[in-house]
Amino acid sequence: MPDLAATIGRNLAEIRQRIAEAAARSGRSADDVTLVAVTKYVEADVVRAVVEAGVTVLGESRPQHLWAKAEALADLPIRWHMIGHLQRNKVQRTVRLVKMIESVDSLRLLEAIDAAAAEPECEARVPVLLEVNVSAEQSKYGFEPGQLPGLLEELTNYPNVEVRGLMGMAALEGGLDAAQRDFAALRELRDRLRSACPEGITLDELSMGMSRDYEIAIEQGATIVRVGSAIYDEP
Repeated sequence: MPDLAATIGRNLAEIRQRIAEAAARSGRSADDVTLVAVTKYVEADVVRAVVEAGVTVLGESRPQHLWAKAEALADLPIRWHMIGHLQRNKVQRTVRLVKMIESVDSLRLLEAIDAAAAEPECEARVPVLLEVNVSAEQSKYGFEPGQLPGLLEELTNYPNVEVRGLMGMAALEGGLDAAQRDFAALRELRDRLRSACPEGITLDELSMGMSRDYEIAIEQGATIVRVGSAIYDEP
């Protein structure tokens, strides 16, 4: 564990530096970007080392793994984000543990989250992001970009959900050039939607960018980046 902790510490220092530099290139501060450490492939003891290194916003893509890690690490000040596909039958347990659900990909899921958030166990509205399949890949979940303008007014039907922005992933193929195009398209979509948002919906957040492309995402306006392997891999 000492070697792993040292690796995580070094990697996080480099990631923070790159975030700051990318934010500066976009005319912003590093404080404008939230680093979400993705815990999909690591065990609870490794997650503990990440938190001890100073990252407390963690993202998990599988609900059952989030539940288990939240229980195992309940003594730590973790703010969990759900970042993967969430089935409606797993919503009720999940909303009690997370600070944000970044992967809302249908109105049926939004309805389920709203219903679960209305239960007495939930003390506040649940912040969510709408997932957009900006790369138009069949393997990805998410709303089609053209669906969102027509959905804005419907979002007011869910009083226990706080829609804060959009989330998206770059295409798997095409490298960094394709990533830049996808991130720019998501930002431009968010900017167009902002002017038509009903009261209570801000769309201030843009979650985009992972280990291979988070710097480009920040340059294109990301406020949240989801970084996994770059935290844990040996240099």
